[in-house]
Amino acid sequence: MSRQVTQPRFNMDWMLRDLASSVPQTRHVVLLSSDGLCMAQVGADKDTADRLAAACAGLQSLSGAIATEFPEGDGRMRLVVIEVDGGFFYLMAAGVSSYLAVLAEDSVDAGLMGQCMRDLVARLGEHLSSPPRVDGRVT
Repeated sequence: MSRQVTQPRFNMDWMLRDLASSVPQTRHVVLLSSDGLCMAQVGADKDTADRLAAACAGLQSLSGAIATEFPEGDGRMRLVVIEVDGGFFYLMAAGVSSYLAVLAEDSVDAGLMGQCMRDLVARLGEHLSSPPRVDGRVT
């Protein structure tokens, strides 16, 4: 039996709490599917998480297009970091068809954030995957 796309397979927010609490100055952590569906969040309300997920879907698509310009690479995006006035934005490939996004204050330890994100993905990557969907339903 399949479930609606908007129904998570299980609550994944707990997986993101450790990242948010391990790195001081973390504001929001969002797990999203490659098509912009927010699958889990910490530190963000639903509207903020949905906006971030939608923006991330466009950004990962754009970064994938740029990655193809490196002929020796595999054409996939692994990590995007954007610095803006007031903070940093991180987008990392997580599991199959999923991405981990983090907003952090400008005083964040960038090296610690990158390492903690990599550790989370390495430990829990299979659980961070977006299941395939057909006609708006999880298969």
